[in-house]
Amino acid sequence: MLESYVTPLLMSYVNKYIKNLKPSDLQLSLWGGDVVLSKLDLKLDVLEQELKLPFTFMSGHIHELRIHVPWTKLGSEPVVITINTMECILKLRDGAQDDHESGSSSTSRSVSDSSKAVAKPRRLQQAAPSDPDLPPGYVQSLIRRVVNNVNIVVNNLILKYVEDDIVLSVNITSAECYTVDDTWERAFMDITAPDLVLRKMINFADCTVCLDKRNASGKIEFYQDPLLYKCSFRTRLHFTYDNINSKIPSVIKIQTMVESLKLSITDQQLPMFIRILELIIALYYGEIGGHKEGDGEEQGGAIREPGAVLSGESELRMDVDMEGQGMSQFSSPDQCTLSEETDEGWVSWAWSFVPAIINTEEENEDGVYQLRESGGIPSNPQQQTLKDPIVSIGFYCTKASVTFKLTETQSESSYYSPQKVKSREVLSLEQEGITIEVLMMGEPFFDCQVGFVGCRALCLKTIMGVRDFEENMHRTDKDAVFFSCGDTLSNKGMTYLTNSLFDYRSPENNGVRAEFILDAATHKETYTEIAGMQRFGAFYMDYLYTMENSSGRDSPDFSGGVEEPLSTVHETSVKRLVVGPLDVRLHSSAVHRILKMVSCAMDHEYEPYCKPHQEMPDENHGPATPEEISSLEEFIPTRLTCLTLLQASVTVCMAEFNLLHALLPVIMGYKNASGLFNVPVFQPVRPLPAVQFHVERINVEHSVPMYAPELIGTVSSLSQPSDNLLHHCYAHLYLKIFGFQAGLTCQDSTGEFLPLIPIIPSFSTALYGKLIQMPSYW
Repeated sequence: MLESYVTPLLMSYVNKYIKNLKPSDLQLSLWGGDVVLSKLDLKLDVLEQELKLPFTFMSGHIHELRIHVPWTKLGSEPVVITINTMECILKLRDGAQDDHESGSSSTSRSVSDSSKAVAKPRRLQQAAPSDPDLPPGYVQSLIRRVVNNVNIVVNNLILKYVEDDIVLSVNITSAECYTVDDTWERAFMDITAPDLVLRKMINFADCTVCLDKRNASGKIEFYQDPLLYKCSFRTRLHFTYDNINSKIPSVIKIQTMVESLKLSITDQQLPMFIRILELIIALYYGEIGGHKEGDGEEQGGAIREPGAVLSGESELRMDVDMEGQGMSQFSSPDQCTLSEETDEGWVSWAWSFVPAIINTEEENEDGVYQLRESGGIPSNPQQQTLKDPIVSIGFYCTKASVTFKLTETQSESSYYSPQKVKSREVLSLEQEGITIEVLMMGEPFFDCQVGFVGCRALCLKTIMGVRDFEENMHRTDKDAVFFSCGDTLSNKGMTYLTNSLFDYRSPENNGVRAEFILDAATHKETYTEIAGMQRFGAFYMDYLYTMENSSGRDSPDFSGGVEEPLSTVHETSVKRLVVGPLDVRLHSSAVHRILKMVSCAMDHEYEPYCKPHQEMPDENHGPATPEEISSLEEFIPTRLTCLTLLQASVTVCMAEFNLLHALLPVIMGYKNASGLFNVPVFQPVRPLPAVQFHVERINVEHSVPMYAPELIGTVSSLSQPSDNLLHHCYAHLYLKIFGFQAGLTCQDSTGEFLPLIPIIPSFSTALYGKLIQMPSYW
């Protein structure tokens, strides 16, 4: 009788996302053990409803879907779901989101049907006749084992994104997700005491990313070199549970490892690549796609902090963006409401996948169903909230490079032959030991750390016809490198993998439960500049956002019947950046390549995603109450950014050739009248005079109010605001320079620089400046 339990579960998920399926045929095929479905169309409206992406699916197809169910060995062999060739095309959601989200009646019906399909297996399980050979506890345990060990294989996954003249396509030859043991080898596992751990692995093979430009008719005339060509990487997932009956992990670790990452960007791809980055930033800050029309006036373009939009529940999520909507001293209590369908930001969308992966909805729905059956469901849904899991996300790369290329069109000998595009490498940026780590726990805590072990930039081949680094020039590698920072992996070792799932010394790989620092004070004491430089060496960034309750609890409590004043919520945002010992050499080859990249990046006609808001004082803003003033005097949230430069050296060499007259007009916004110019024959000048600057240390601190419109709107209405309130209405900049000196030197024929002849002796200084925010209010 296992079929009566497992079959509806599989059918519901297949029928939920695929059109025009006959449940009877699917059920018969499943009972046979194998299902083969061909030429399937995806339910695009359901995908958009589930993913809640700011994109619209233009099309979605699956060439072949195979499901293998080993009925006779269901407790020891995994169910295998294989997708052969899946293609989806997306575009940015149009401005009329209300029409799209409301949808047609068919959309509503399909979403409704899919919801019923999800609930169907539970009803069937409860309505199924009891079998003496299959006690309920055994069935639940078996279904849990089946779900925990499902293997998913995707062969030839194609994703395309189109916007204006941009076509971004991602092609993955194969991807496979399966369960592993404690040595990360494929195995059939279950959650057992005392470890209470589930591990999974996802392998991606031959990932290729292309970025091309299409014409007015939608066709691509010239195919550019791929941004990323046949890159393989692997992802490890580690779930830790509090007890054997828990369906929601208490700790989730998802970390990806790439051995070699080689990116290639041409001059035609650079504006499109920057356009994609601008889109990501605009989505992240909620400037587009994050809210419906009409909400922009209420939010006033406030920038949200990532940690403020995180929540651990999928069904019972608070419809409040702690920072995006200014939930602090400046919010009204009636903004704190609960809703099942919330208008979420980009990071909130990403967080919503956590319960989807770990079946949070199933546990929530089961609990609510049981309470309904027993008549004990509470009237206040807030009482059903669950503790947010600790989520750790990591990306690690051993070696990465970004190569910038210039393209030129070449015609074949025949008149009717198509034109070809030839690219030439001119600049390369190489990094070693890259780490990106994110740690979060619901709304109160969010931390992101980024680090590089080593980084360098070097000139390649020819720039604008000047053959300064061709092979026949016999230039050394020391001449080509114009930027170097940090150390090498051969000296540092594998420190960038410390405590990751790819570190054999990590707690998870030694059967020990990992401990996390979720306290701001302890975090600051642990992750210092020295610790960051010891682990990496070139660059270290630590961004910490915390939300604390002044009454002593970790986070605001909205579960009670009595509303608590929002002024008790204290938010902090601190960004710390440290750059290790660096050496910059600005010679003619480096300057021309950098400026050429800048001119190519500006050679486009794209409209900005979000135009800056005009500062208009709110005339309807009433006078501040004594309670608001007292709350502001107690605590005002700010964003603090700290930058530290260690042992920096900058060398400016005499020009060996000059073609700036062809670059500066484009950079300054003027079109170059003539593309013809005389190309000089490059001859290295030795000795080469230069000016050199040294600095031992530079500290920069910049602070701004977190909610400037609300704060300044309140303070500007006061006749005599206090010095403390006025202080926080400014943006403050502190600059400290230690051991700065400058002198003359020259580069000899071996590439070495002669001892420095001091012009400015070593000295230290400090500067301070402040700028009033939103002057129109004053």
